[in-house]
Amino acid sequence: MYSVKEAFYSLQGEGARAGRASVFCRFAGCNLWSGREADRSAAACRFCDTDFVGTDGQHGGRFPDAESLAEHLTALWPDQDGVATPYVVFTGGEPLLQLDTALLDAMHARGFEVAVETNGTLTPPAGIDWLCVSPKGENALAVSGGDELKLVYPQADAPPERFATLDFDHFFLQPMDRTPLGDTRSVMAETVAYCLAHPQWRLSLQVHKIAGID
Repeated sequence: MYSVKEAFYSLQGEGARAGRASVFCRFAGCNLWSGREADRSAAACRFCDTDFVGTDGQHGGRFPDAESLAEHLTALWPDQDGVATPYVVFTGGEPLLQLDTALLDAMHARGFEVAVETNGTLTPPAGIDWLCVSPKGENALAVSGGDELKLVYPQADAPPERFATLDFDHFFLQPMDRTPLGDTRSVMAETVAYCLAHPQWRLSLQVHKIAGID
């Protein structure tokens, strides 16, 4: 059984593959926060801005097996006669609480390239085509390498230098969205300054928010 908060077709808005057409599958649930505001102050991750509770989002629901979910996601990809490789991004919450080999195999059988965006605290199954790890606070990583490390910045208990020697192909800093607090501009300037001083790191912006894309 898979519990999906929402699934939709859009453009990837962050990181090395920003701008790529993607089917997104947001799994319900996370191992670092319940998703309830009452629990935020005591959570292992306190700055999440994503609703991953329940299965009531767009194209969300409960799926009894990998084949039924794979069919559901495949239907969201436009028919382009094979011009572009179908691409699915499993995210959350924390997708590795649910993503398994059966679902990976089902998506690959339908021609999809599979990407995962994880907090890195759980061991991923083999066969993921693009692995993006986004560390959260002091939580220990179970993943020491992958395609992309995307660190929300700044985090006092997760400085970039803690991750700089890990085995990733791309290193990104993404300014923390503090819109409700009114100081996003200062965070942006701080992130830019760090990237300039440490050119191993590249700036990742949430392009979907800038472009008004869901």
